[in-house]
Amino acid sequence: MEQDFVSFEKWIYKSLAIDLSAYKAKQLHRRILSIMNRSGYKDLKKYSEAISKDDSLRNQFLDYITINVSEFFRNKPMFDDLEVRINNNLLNNHSKLKIWSAACSIGAEPYSLAIILDRISNGNYHSILATDIDNSILERAKLGIYKANEIRNVSNKDLKAYFDERNGEFRINQNIKKRITFKKHDLILDEYEEDFHLITCRNVVIYFNNDIKKKLYERFYNSLLPGGLLFVGATETIFNYRELGFEKISTFLYQKKE
Repeated sequence: MEQDFVSFEKWIYKSLAIDLSAYKAKQLHRRILSIMNRSGYKDLKKYSEAISKDDSLRNQFLDYITINVSEFFRNKPMFDDLEVRINNNLLNNHSKLKIWSAACSIGAEPYSLAIILDRISNGNYHSILATDIDNSILERAKLGIYKANEIRNVSNKDLKAYFDERNGEFRINQNIKKRITFKKHDLILDEYEEDFHLITCRNVVIYFNNDIKKKLYERFYNSLLPGGLLFVGATETIFNYRELGFEKISTFLYQKKE
């Protein structure tokens, strides 16, 4: 079975340009078997043949493997603290911020950042790049339509200011939508832009093996301006942050030394 996974991962890399070897093997294999069985297949070769012919099946596989779980202001106390740090650490020194929401999934995170910035910088425009490896999830993010459980952390005041409710769905308004640039990007294979004041990458790196984690954190560091912030997930810790050149300013926020 192990050899089957090796062949499957090579096929995915060649056909879909996704490097599954970067993921933790046991977790990855469990997820592949789960989505394969759920789709009615028992053999990886037959499953790969089906993926190659069926766009819907391929998108279902990519959505599941690339971990598209998100909501607005996920881990709300952490976003509250981030808002203070943006105000005190970044906006005090820069009139316009360049921000990257990496692995942005359904767009809840970059839209959350845009809402924060609209509130605390008097509606001034900032550059917010939102990227993900999954085209289908990026298309959903661009639509900006969310279910009640995905906006549960949004205050009533922000709901009224930034969303329109229609038939039980919540649509982010155009004033916020136009502040985000969405783009396909592979964290492992693609080049990184530079000169960011803030990079957010949450609950994604934990799925990669240690070698890939180290490379990603090094690349995030190089993409930040001195004094820039890296915002990670609630369950993530960068153990070698000093070696990389970061200062740890909270349990989930790292700052590039000035």
